Parts: sequence; structure tokens; C-alpha cells
Amino acid sequence: MNDSISSSQPRRITDLTELAHKGARVECRPVFEILPVDFHHRDNQFMAYIFLARYVGSVDGEAFTFRKCYAKGCPHNLCMHVSQAVMIANRYLQRDYHRLKAAGIAVGDHLFTLESMVVKYDELQDGGGPIMTIHDYINLAREGNPVSVEVVLEQVSAVEHFAHEDNAQTFLNGNFKISALGGTGSYQRCFSCYPTDSESEEKAHAIHVANARLQLLYEELDQAAIQHTRLFFNQ
Repeated sequence: MNDSISSSQPRRITDLTELAHKGARVECRPVFEILPVDFHHRDNQFMAYIFLARYVGSVDGEAFTFRKCYAKGCPHNLCMHVSQAVMIANRYLQRDYHRLKAAGIAVGDHLFTLESMVVKYDELQDGGGPIMTIHDYINLAREGNPVSVEVVLEQVSAVEHFAHEDNAQTFLNGNFKISALGGTGSYQRCFSCYPTDSESEEKAHAIHVANARLQLLYEELDQAAIQHTRLFFNQ
């Protein structure tokens, strides 16, 4: 279950290290993305791979996420070669790891690999394009691109399988249909959940949490001037 992300979330490695030096409890982990992107530079149009890390974590329990681009590589020599871009990306990534660890923030040592790039590329080819989160679209809107969002809310029953037991669970999900950059995308998010067998005790609280998270998200959409529907879960 994802936590809400406030408009004051950190957006840079420097933000995280400064918060840690001030005594905040900072937790983070990088999630790697290697995306094919079409570029137009002067009279040249070309496709390149951008090497991104999405930092996900919390500051004193408050969730955040931001992306950082570490390198760009081309398969056709119109910019740095992809194999070179991997090495450059890892050099900058290791530098950020050093800064985070020096500030007392625990972080792993995972790096970009060409193998992961091939897997990502195959998935993107099969899936028709990279998957973007709602906050990617918010960033697009903040950069001046028109974005609109249609929201559908639903309660979904499921079973969670653990080592020695299965638990029935009800998820309060949001489905977002997003129009941007001449195309449409989709994004799904769980806003809360509760044990199905404890519905009478837990449902009202779960709905309160889900609606509070929706409210924060709608405020972010408003701040980015994104047209959107505004729905909440009913008690």
C-alpha cells in the first residue's frame, strides 16, 4: 500500500542529505528505469536510452519519490554509446551512494547493467511503452504540458498468500486514465486496504485513510493545473 506524497517532498539527493544532517530519519532506495526516448536536436531526430533512478522512501515516516537521470546513450552513435552511458551512469550513481552513506542514510550497492536494459527494452516493446506513475504526469504538467485525468475508484477483493496462511483482503484502488503528450496512459494505485473478515471494524478506518490520501493527490493535481475528476470512497 503506497503512502501519500506531499507537495513538500524532497526532489534531490542534496535534499535528502541535508534533511539527514538536520536530524531527520531518512530511508530511501533506488528503483532503476532504462527508457527509450525519442529526441529532436536541431535537425536530428534520434532515439536514445535514458538511465533513471527513482528514489522511493520516507522522511520521518512521510513518503516521497523523485527521479534522477544519470546518463543518456544511443545505439547509433548520435550521442554517447549505450555501453559508455552505463559506465558513466554507474560512476555518478556510486557518487550519490557515497553522499547518502556519508549522511548516515542506508542504501544498497545495486548498479545499472546492460542485461537489465535488454530486459527493460523487451518489456517496453511488448508493452507498447514505458509505464509512468501519476507523479510523472504531474511533472509533465509542471513543465507546461497539458494533462487531464479521469478517476475511477473501486473496492477489490483479494487473497494474500503467506507461508502458512491465506488472508482475505479488500483493497481500495484508484484507476487513472491520463491524457498527455498526444496519447493516453493508465495508472493504478492502492489507497488503503483492510481484512475482509474484519470489515465491520476496519472498513470505515480504511476508507478514511484512502480518502485522505486521495485529497492530497487531488491537491497535487490542482497545483499542477491538471484537469481531473474528483471522487472519494463512500462509507
